[in-house]
Amino acid sequence: MHAVLEYTFRDDHLTARLPYRAEHLAYAWAAVDRGEMILGGAAGDGPFTGLMIFTGEDPIALAAAHAAADPYVLHEVATSWRVLPWATVVGHDAADPVRP
Repeated sequence: MHAVLEYTFRDDHLTARLPYRAEHLAYAWAAVDRGEMILGGAAGDGPFTGLMIFTGEDPIALAAAHAAADPYVLHEVATSWRVLPWATVVGHDAADPVRP
């Protein structure tokens, strides 16, 4: 299984994030380097949503712990977050591949 961490950003996040962006990116890349996060970035036309994909023994716990200490969450650039379990079945990195 994987987990998707979803952030909702405040409307002025492009400005509000500036003092914390380098710290946020370093924090995210550290999660990648540890093998916990696969991808992360903004989604949508705002962009008002951030999405990150986690993997590992307990990706839901990893994603929640990541959000709890992320500079964007701590400094309220992200107004809310949620973790969704993702049962991946298609793709080379799927947790439980299913082929026809």
